[in-house]
Amino acid sequence: MALFLNEPSRTFGEYLLIPGLTTKACIPTNVSLKSPLVKHKKGEAPAIELNIPVVSAIMQSVSGPELSIELARNGGLSFIFGSQSVESQAEMVRKVKKFKSGFVVSDSNLTPEHTLSDVVELKQRTGHSTIGITHDGTSNGRLLGIVTTRDYRVGRDENDKKVKEFMTPFEKLIVGKQGVSLSEANQIIWEHKLNTLPIIDDRQHLQYFVFRKDYDNHKENPDELSGPDKKLLVGAGINTRDYKERVPALVKAGVDVLCIDSSDGYSEWQGETLRWIRKTYGSDVLVGAGNIVDPEGFRYLVEAGADFVKVGIGGGSICITREQKGIGRGQATALIDVAAARDAYFKETGVYVPICSDGGLVHDYHMVLALAMGADFLMMGRYFARFDESPTKKLKIGNSFVKEYWGEGSNRAKNWQRYDMGGSDSLKFEEGVDSYVPYAGKMKDNLDVTLGKIKATMCSCGAVSIPELQHCAKITLVSSTSIIEGGAHDVILKDQG
Repeated sequence: MALFLNEPSRTFGEYLLIPGLTTKACIPTNVSLKSPLVKHKKGEAPAIELNIPVVSAIMQSVSGPELSIELARNGGLSFIFGSQSVESQAEMVRKVKKFKSGFVVSDSNLTPEHTLSDVVELKQRTGHSTIGITHDGTSNGRLLGIVTTRDYRVGRDENDKKVKEFMTPFEKLIVGKQGVSLSEANQIIWEHKLNTLPIIDDRQHLQYFVFRKDYDNHKENPDELSGPDKKLLVGAGINTRDYKERVPALVKAGVDVLCIDSSDGYSEWQGETLRWIRKTYGSDVLVGAGNIVDPEGFRYLVEAGADFVKVGIGGGSICITREQKGIGRGQATALIDVAAARDAYFKETGVYVPICSDGGLVHDYHMVLALAMGADFLMMGRYFARFDESPTKKLKIGNSFVKEYWGEGSNRAKNWQRYDMGGSDSLKFEEGVDSYVPYAGKMKDNLDVTLGKIKATMCSCGAVSIPELQHCAKITLVSSTSIIEGGAHDVILKDQG
């Protein structure tokens, strides 16, 4: 006979937080949102710690390189979608790693014999306005000059004009020598009012560029998530089919953490994938797994080698897995249950395995509820799909601007690997929909508001850190009438237009 769990399966919308004592120390500026991304032993620091407890979903319509860069600059992390070729995904990872690293290897280079049309084409293709001019057109050739947009005027200069006729020659450049520290390089930039400082070796060969904008960007984003080499951190999704080819390519590209992307992670396929990664790379490659909704699934993935575990099946705004297959669990109930299993595992082994709440977040306060219920960090798709930085088109429908948003289980994504149950390579039926979300503008503007709400709510609970919130939060179930009472009611709202 089947096992029956008689406790109702609940969602975040069925709960509210009860205020705790807000002490004088409980002010938003004192709140820390740092949270571990990967497992670690008791008393030790995790290999990666998020500065804000937020990651973007492994979706074509969400996590491209632009959003990955912007989220890392603001303290979170993106997992670049895996439903694309290995080469394309690896190139996206490289793009993020190259964006800001202090010392940037130049990948836009020409020779003095190239023409203005070559400069324009290279700029359009790469987006880079600073071009290193070397004797052989390589990133480490002998530096002969640089070209920026200040050196030419499209429409005024002839397209066949040689680069050597308008470049800033080496003799007029201020350069740094290999071995200079980043702080020393930035000091040279400030003293000479430069936008770019080329770094050369003793033979005049180009080694790196240091850009003023990178220094400014860092000052504007104090929570930036970067490594010791000052490169932004980025993750990537993988599947259980081509991981033996995909993982090495992503590791070579510089990926910081991987995550197996599956609608149902409690499977032998995920177990085999995790064990292969551990056998091949030991603990050097960090990898999360999921999704699961109960303690048994959590334990299985952890014992197979997962560095974190994702919780949630069917709760995403574009996911119809519960509709199609009758599989899933209310996100709040699943999270509470798995958090208890994580804590029990930590008590038993001394190893803390973070859990990620994936799906079911409708309002900003749901994020605080998820953290209070035990989530270490949150994965979101719809939230990020609304922003300028997501990969999708902005459209006008009626009088409103929207952005496209589709599930990885939709026919549009053709991501059958995420729903792989063995057998032939195809998507048997859809588990996601193709939709629109209201356009919301720039990520940073919206994220700042959301984080402000999270911090304010935590202060009302009497907590200034996520572990403190999980220890002291008081949570209550609410009736359907209470939910109605919580919004504006019994009044005529003014037209906000």
